[in-house]
Amino acid sequence: MGTESGDGRAARTSILVVDDHTTFAELLTGALSQEPDLHSIGVASDVESSVRLCAALRPDVVVMDYHLSGGNGVTASARILQDRPGTRIVMLTGDPTQHVLEAAAATGICAFLPKDGSLATLLETVRSARCGTMAVHPSLLAATEPSRRPSGGAPALTRRELQVLHLMAQGHSVCANARLLEITPNTCRGYVKTILAKLGAHSQLEAVAVASRLGLLTAQP
Repeated sequence: MGTESGDGRAARTSILVVDDHTTFAELLTGALSQEPDLHSIGVASDVESSVRLCAALRPDVVVMDYHLSGGNGVTASARILQDRPGTRIVMLTGDPTQHVLEAAAATGICAFLPKDGSLATLLETVRSARCGTMAVHPSLLAATEPSRRPSGGAPALTRRELQVLHLMAQGHSVCANARLLEITPNTCRGYVKTILAKLGAHSQLEAVAVASRLGLLTAQP
């Protein structure tokens, strides 16, 4: 694990790349090697090898493509997190759907990004993933957004809960949201717990996915 080096300096974040497109995987690992605080420790091309390498190499962060040989990124993520729940997984997809977003979020991954997005966004997400934040790219929410707001079935959220939900969808941390809303972090955590309970979600990313399906992110906070 890339936590701290022997001389007390923060060690680089170790990253496993999981993608069955060799060119993409090579380009990404090359880009990671240019970053002083990031370190690519291996590449897997299918579900089985990703699970095996995660167990052997113990990466801080996994960059996981959704489409893989022998299954998909959701299947691989579920198996990895069952064995090592502290692993942070950033999932990439080229064809976002509401089903994929919700299935991925339900496994416990920490971020969901478009595969054709910018390298800068991916690197920033990898860095923040290790700190415990979550993120879902706005373009994916737009792609999975319902064509019309449902007339029923969505739980009633207060104005403040909607504000917190919108900030969650932007990928901010609880502490950052608390500062933006001028409330204490504990108060903000209380709103997050209430939102998760109302949406029947187990994580902030899953709550954002469910809220997207229900049209709650189109509501004005």
